[in-house]
Amino acid sequence: MPTSVLEIVDLGDGEIVLRRAEGESDALVRIRFSDESRVYLMDNTMEVARAMIQAGIEAASNLSAVEEPEDEAETGHEVAPRVLH
Repeated sequence: MPTSVLEIVDLGDGEIVLRRAEGESDALVRIRFSDESRVYLMDNTMEVARAMIQAGIEAASNLSAVEEPEDEAETGHEVAPRVLH
């Protein structure tokens, strides 16, 4: 898999995106902060978004090391959707 340079961009409308640096491709990740949360974060939305993206990348890396669960076709059991609260 080729290596890409990624950038975090504040679109100025409360949305921050992670995208490939080369070209105007679609965002890989979108984070939207409400007006209320932007006030609460006191102009630190870029730092919070960066931390969120970094945590997501680390979690994906850790999960890729774990064996994938079997699907319903292989086990005959229904697989429940994954929800995190």
